[in-house]
Amino acid sequence: MPAPRPLDGITIVSLEHAIAAPFCSRQLADLGARVIKIERPGRGDFARGYDDRVKGLASHFVWTNRSKHSLTLDLKQEPAQAVLKALLEQADVLIQNLAPGAAARLGLSFECLQARFPQLIVCNISGYGEGGPYQDKKAYDLLVQSEGGFLSVTGGPEDTAMAKAGCSIADIAAGMYAYSSILAALMLRAKTGVGSAIEVSMLESLVEWMGYPLYYAYDGAPPPPRSGAAHSTIYPYGPFPTGDGGTVMLGLQNEREWALFCQQVLQQPELAQDPRFISNSQRSAHREALRGLIVAAFADLDSAQVIERLDRATIANARVNDMHGVWQHPQLKARQRWTEIDSPSGAIPSLLPPGHNPAFTPRMDAVPALGEHTESILGELGYTSEDIEQLRAAGVV
Repeated sequence: MPAPRPLDGITIVSLEHAIAAPFCSRQLADLGARVIKIERPGRGDFARGYDDRVKGLASHFVWTNRSKHSLTLDLKQEPAQAVLKALLEQADVLIQNLAPGAAARLGLSFECLQARFPQLIVCNISGYGEGGPYQDKKAYDLLVQSEGGFLSVTGGPEDTAMAKAGCSIADIAAGMYAYSSILAALMLRAKTGVGSAIEVSMLESLVEWMGYPLYYAYDGAPPPPRSGAAHSTIYPYGPFPTGDGGTVMLGLQNEREWALFCQQVLQQPELAQDPRFISNSQRSAHREALRGLIVAAFADLDSAQVIERLDRATIANARVNDMHGVWQHPQLKARQRWTEIDSPSGAIPSLLPPGHNPAFTPRMDAVPALGEHTESILGELGYTSEDIEQLRAAGVV
């Protein structure tokens, strides 16, 4: 018999779409929770239609929805409300990231649910949180990256060269805070016996991650400048070209590493005492001059030679991988971090959860087809085949 998982026996009902809530609930499924994903009949989570890059399935959906059960329900119809209430009788957690105000209109606020389901944990994920002038404002990942100041510190030095994160960073931040908050609420319920309300906003989640640039700009001080792929305030820390047309990423953190870099990598030990580069603040202030010296030193070396020197000097470095390089990354292969999961289009590779714990095996079940588990879930709730056919004919499921 397999070892128990931490969340075996926990049931999550999730009114979710796009990324933040699905990413949260997938983490809970990894730990063994049963996640019932409620989707609109006929259309489902709109992330199913973002693209078709994974054997005809959407990349975002495959990433965030393995190990879930898909139940179609039109929650605007009264019979669907009865199904939802029956599910909540058995559920431990309700997650929702519907449009602002939608959950309350459906009678799914914590205040409405608490009397009937006192042990239920309710987690609301929204763009800007309840209250305040932005309460009803639509929030997509890029828009929150903009509101949260993220775009002000990314991209190149010109005002027009701002760059968004290449992944859904605001959604991921909110999803992870929702995930950890739900785990904490489950622990609290074990002590108190009652559920609690969790509110997570994408804006507040991302602003928490902006702590360093925020404090750097404290009390009206100038914010960190945009610096492309280089660090804005530590130097040298970023990408440098090599003689073979490649690029090597490297980073220094202290004066000991700077001396080693000058002696063993640049093979110009005298630079360690150059007044322009005597401290990190001076190196950052004179970064263009220092960059010229580093580029000149690397011009006669290929990427492998530069990395060899950096490794020998114990200077942190990395290759600049693209997505194809990550699929083939030797460290992930050596640690056997890839497995296969099933999907409506067949087997697809999937990365094992980063938090490896040998005490249990994470759940790595299939990505569900739309409504794949509707009949089985309704059957568990006592609906007969005839009942289900009537609901389907009425467009309820």
